[in-house]
Amino acid sequence: MKLEANGVFLGRIWQPGVGPAVVSLRDGDLWDITSTIAPVVRDIAEMDNPAAYVQSAPGVKVGPLAAIAANKVGDLTRPHLLAPCDMQAVKACGVTFARSMVERVIEEKAAGNPAKAEAIRAKIAQAIGNSLRNIKAGSPEAAQVKAALIEEGLWSQYLEVGIGPDAEVFSKAQTLSSMGTGAQVGLHPISKWNNPEPEIVLTVSSKGRIVGAALGNDVNLRDVEGRSALLLSKAKDNNASCAIGPFIRLFDASYGLDDVRKAELSLTVTGEDGYVLKGHSSMKEISRDPEELVRQTVGRHHQYPDGFMLFCGTLFAPTEDRDVKGEGFTHKLGDVVEISNDRLGTLTNVVRLSTECAEWTFGMRELMRNLAGRGLL
Repeated sequence: MKLEANGVFLGRIWQPGVGPAVVSLRDGDLWDITSTIAPVVRDIAEMDNPAAYVQSAPGVKVGPLAAIAANKVGDLTRPHLLAPCDMQAVKACGVTFARSMVERVIEEKAAGNPAKAEAIRAKIAQAIGNSLRNIKAGSPEAAQVKAALIEEGLWSQYLEVGIGPDAEVFSKAQTLSSMGTGAQVGLHPISKWNNPEPEIVLTVSSKGRIVGAALGNDVNLRDVEGRSALLLSKAKDNNASCAIGPFIRLFDASYGLDDVRKAELSLTVTGEDGYVLKGHSSMKEISRDPEELVRQTVGRHHQYPDGFMLFCGTLFAPTEDRDVKGEGFTHKLGDVVEISNDRLGTLTNVVRLSTECAEWTFGMRELMRNLAGRGLL
């Protein structure tokens, strides 16, 4: 796992016989910096200068990152990487890229049927062409596109949140349920049309301050959500359906919000049958600035005392046929998904059914009991 030597990386691992531990990366080694001052990642994210604390915090060397990252996730007898967040809420903003927004419209108009998608895609392209490129949500130009689509009978609730004034913000996963790199990610067994969604995930304090960023896979069930937007929670929040990692890169002199704004994400899906899909998402094309997404998530209207992780959305929406002509891409069990960025590292997961992934049992009560038992609370 390649990470920039000058970056400040914060994460979590499972320590055998101990439990979850807060770690920092120093010269290729992971150091356990769990303490009574900061027993959880949430506490570090709330500090005035999280990066400075992580750089100077006393700790105990656990071992080389390469060796720990190679250990099987879920094997409680060996240290392994966990998602780098703990007490934070896990939120997501959808339809934040106008170009990929068209695919959400197609899902809705096709009622989750991939066989109908191609014809609808062609009709939309004829109606609006390239008018969505670099459009700013809520702008007069966006209003003109909205009028054109209404005239074509193609307006939908996805276009409303994609180019209208209000962003879509939803709960992606339960606190502590996210998977880290190397883990399995789960698809609800009712889904037959689905895909990965490579995204930047912001780490935000309770005061709404963005303190770092990570990579994320907002596993997407196109057919379930496409049948009805009211099925969003069923489509998005399932066992092992959220992956974040490999670490949170904290903001400092070497990395900040402007680096997030120009981040380029690459995606590779490799099937057990040798199939390979390459994809890409560029934060330069996002229709809403990350700071605006945060403002629409937290404020006087909604508070998060433990902060939150915020998925920013994706430009990636695969249309390449995998098996059946005209039906586009869908996952197969065993697919290896790699999401990479040269400043944040690589998040790697293997696709299974949610019913086949290990059940999520370590919740907030278990975390509090564990930390209390270790004298950290």
